[in-house]
Amino acid sequence: MKNKLSLLSIAVLGALASQSALAQDNSAPANTLDTLIVTGTRVADRTVAESTAPIDIISPEVLEGTGTTELATALSRALPSLNFPRPAVSDGTDAVRPAQLRGLSPDHVLVLVNGKRYHSGALVNVNGTQGRGSAPADLNTIPIAAIARVEVLRDGASAQYGSDAIAGVINIVLKGSESGGSIAARYGQYSAGDGQQYQLSADAGLKLGEAGKIHFAAQGGHQDQTDRARPYLGSNPGPNSSNPPAGEVSQRLGDPEVDHGSFAYNGELNLTDYLTLYSYGIYTKRDVLSNGYFREDLDPNNIQEIYPNGFLPQINNVSTDYDFVLGAKTWTDGGTNIDLSYTYGSNELTFDIKNTLNRSLGPTSPTRFFAGALEYKQHVLNLDFNKALEWGLAYPVTLSYGVEWRGEEFIQTPGEPDSYANGSFGGAAGSQVFPGFQPGYSGNYDRNSLSFYAGLEGNITEKFALGLAARAEDYSDFGNTTTGKITARYDFSPAVALRGTVSTGFHAPALQQQNFQAVSTNFIDGIPYDIATFRVDHPAAVALGAEPLKPEESVNYSLGLVLQPADGLYVTIDAYRIAVDDRITLSANLTSTAVRNYLNANGFPSVGGGRYFTNAIDTTTDGIDIVGTYNWKLANSSIDLTAGYNYNKTTIDRVAGNPAALEAIDPTAERFSRVEIGRFEKGAPRDKLSLGGTWHLASFDVSASATRYGEFTSFSSNPDNDQTFGAEWTLDLAATYRINGWEFTLGGDNVLNEYPDELIYATSNNGQFPYSGSSPFGFNGAFMYANIGYKW
Repeated sequence: MKNKLSLLSIAVLGALASQSALAQDNSAPANTLDTLIVTGTRVADRTVAESTAPIDIISPEVLEGTGTTELATALSRALPSLNFPRPAVSDGTDAVRPAQLRGLSPDHVLVLVNGKRYHSGALVNVNGTQGRGSAPADLNTIPIAAIARVEVLRDGASAQYGSDAIAGVINIVLKGSESGGSIAARYGQYSAGDGQQYQLSADAGLKLGEAGKIHFAAQGGHQDQTDRARPYLGSNPGPNSSNPPAGEVSQRLGDPEVDHGSFAYNGELNLTDYLTLYSYGIYTKRDVLSNGYFREDLDPNNIQEIYPNGFLPQINNVSTDYDFVLGAKTWTDGGTNIDLSYTYGSNELTFDIKNTLNRSLGPTSPTRFFAGALEYKQHVLNLDFNKALEWGLAYPVTLSYGVEWRGEEFIQTPGEPDSYANGSFGGAAGSQVFPGFQPGYSGNYDRNSLSFYAGLEGNITEKFALGLAARAEDYSDFGNTTTGKITARYDFSPAVALRGTVSTGFHAPALQQQNFQAVSTNFIDGIPYDIATFRVDHPAAVALGAEPLKPEESVNYSLGLVLQPADGLYVTIDAYRIAVDDRITLSANLTSTAVRNYLNANGFPSVGGGRYFTNAIDTTTDGIDIVGTYNWKLANSSIDLTAGYNYNKTTIDRVAGNPAALEAIDPTAERFSRVEIGRFEKGAPRDKLSLGGTWHLASFDVSASATRYGEFTSFSSNPDNDQTFGAEWTLDLAATYRINGWEFTLGGDNVLNEYPDELIYATSNNGQFPYSGSSPFGFNGAFMYANIGYKW
């Protein structure tokens, strides 16, 4: 690690000294240091530079300066500590991709909008991707056109916000001005000739009489699929083995086809000098078409009368999200500020399976099925109190306290009967690639929680700031939990400050994790298995050793330096350790002969294995974040230089032994296999380095950013097929010309057309899958784009 940090120091100094125009901002640029923050603090006038914990401010210019239309992708380019791979051929995870902060689980990040809890997605990631087993919020449902800024708190905050805030908090602040606006059009395409994207977006602010304002935003667009699959390279292709013959492409691998549209508003109305009503709403719909595994013509689960040349089944997911907040704030000079709000959020994800069949129904099988739907709903009532206390200290001390009630509901709707039917013709039952949800797997599940919280923070002296927070929460399904946090900062001088935090946290088992059930086709070492995911209380799961889920518990330590040694130069160095006990994970796919025989004899005649959620492991994540920004003033221009680095290492400290019930069925079973251990410890890059800058001229901005993604490893049940993928650099370039409110941008992401290392043949699906879905920058190559916009 010393060598890595030494190289980083050289790179940072080189970037800051360079006179070339480097990249778009990758963290908090110099002009954000005086931005008042609302995340991780209740103090009304605290800025980024004064923060007691590491926080990044991502401006809309940074988000829009990337070629992407996805918020999660834009944030992954702006934040060294955020990992957002682009898996493919992974069922619903193609449509709803999870993001990781500081190497932890995607649902260890709490997402807020205007400081209010955003709903999680209905999907549970059950395939072999990073974030397997998680049910996080979908960042891509929040339109970039509606965003004023994004505040990313890289610190545990469960005591302040409740469940999920173990790795940190992403707070999206919506545009809310009463005037101004913009309209923009964007077009882009990959250098390989596919993946065309276009988008239209607009926003505008309006006055509501003399006492109110509202800001509207909308965006919509389309994305074509990409395909990086290679020709079939089977060792014995031909008319008596399999179709297509060698050299013919039958599989697709890449981004899905997406149609998307979003609408948002954010407004407030001042009823009196001391009472304000506020509200915001977001509606997003995404229609996603992704691909499964190709079934060859002689595959025993194909019907040649329907597909004489085989078939490529597809999943059509439609994801619909609503988020709505209504609240009132009241305040008096020197009195208690009160904020009362109601939040509603929901995500519905439907599954339509196309270009497929149900083998067990024979030649009359339909080729399209409705396979069911998942839905998650959230209701939150908040009552917050905030008061400045005059204790004769350097500044007032802020006292905050409140109560929160949260109600949650998870609904799993069955598919049409033919989508799961087990007919009389034999072979695989249900629609292939994704069998429909059976009525016995479906249901409606709910719970509620009540929490009380309090905090005290302020500047004890001119140089010393201290904060305390505590939260007690009671869940209707698993009981109580209590968390706390201490933050402190000492300014040795205006140029040097030391800050640190110690906190405990928790992540409640999601309703989705507790109740989701399905059978899906998984390819394990190239062999297809229909794997059943069981609820933890299902008799089959109990027989395999499942136990009721309990919340994860964490302890977070953070220690950092804040350095401002010269005008315009700002550097933060934050080291952290996050220990998580009883992590909620999805067990390994239990596919041994003994397990299959047990399941086949006990009500599951066609499945090839089973799995369930469990609190089987404890982990420790150690890491460091280094962020530097420098605003270089020139005679007629300026250059914003940035450098960011994240290193994190996750170690599994404990793996629970197999329960007695599983041992009785199969003493050799691995409930948590080496594949799962490897995914946690080495499945994502250990480090990520970003260097960049933007040169601001009178009418031009020229930017470039270089990002180095560290190596990662994919694991197989056969150790001989493990593979480590080398570190890779990508380069992004963009130029913007402004005149009379108009902006014209030409840019390219990954302009050097870099790809990750190719998969070895043994894990490449007969040569058809050349790249790993865990690649942190995808595997689509260079992307070129053009934007035209007008702002007023």
